[in-house]
Amino acid sequence: MTDETEPSPRAELNWQKSSFSGGPEGNCLYIAAAPDGTLRLRESDTPDTILATAPQGLAGLLQHARAQRNG
Repeated sequence: MTDETEPSPRAELNWQKSSFSGGPEGNCLYIAAAPDGTLRLRESDTPDTILATAPQGLAGLLQHARAQRNG
């Protein structure tokens, strides 16, 4: 994943809130598909920080997290 250093046109992306977001702390994770095929991720508490990753990178991260959670 990379951290974008220049301002990103967030309005041009179709951001979707994670179904696991919105707990008592009010922190939400958003994801959007960019025109170049990468995925963009941002948190509600730092919306100007946008991470970019390939779909395979995010899939690998989620698979690892699930494996760790399930022991």
